[in-house]
Amino acid sequence: MLPAYPGHMTERKPPGITFESWVDKQIREATERGDFAHLSGLGKPLPDDTAPYDELWWVKGKMNREGLSALPPTLALRKEAEDALEAVGRAASETQVRRIVAEINEKIAAAVRRPPPGPPLNLTPFDVEDLLRDWRASRDERP
Repeated sequence: MLPAYPGHMTERKPPGITFESWVDKQIREATERGDFAHLSGLGKPLPDDTAPYDELWWVKGKMNREGLSALPPTLALRKEAEDALEAVGRAASETQVRRIVAEINEKIAAAVRRPPPGPPLNLTPFDVEDLLRDWRASRDERP
């Protein structure tokens, strides 16, 4: 019997039956039971296999599905700083702007004190008053 879920043990091949015919029988019985009827990839094309084999293909796929990044810490912090500036532009209040800037400035200051491995950070904490002035100006320009 084929496993109903990964990790489930299958029965052993009986002696005197060729391995191929035993496997074929297991697949046929599982198909008859409908074990393959609701698989996530059913009816979809197989992924492109022309790329060279990568031993970490499943790790990269999992990271992509989970939205994780393998950037060095300094580059990840630069990206986080860019995202914080975009969040400041969308902020609804001065209090929210101050909170966003305080959070990213704390991370930048920590990275300046103890530089993480990787390329240079090239960031300094943001001036909250400058960002607030720009934020106010952008609010005044809106209709």
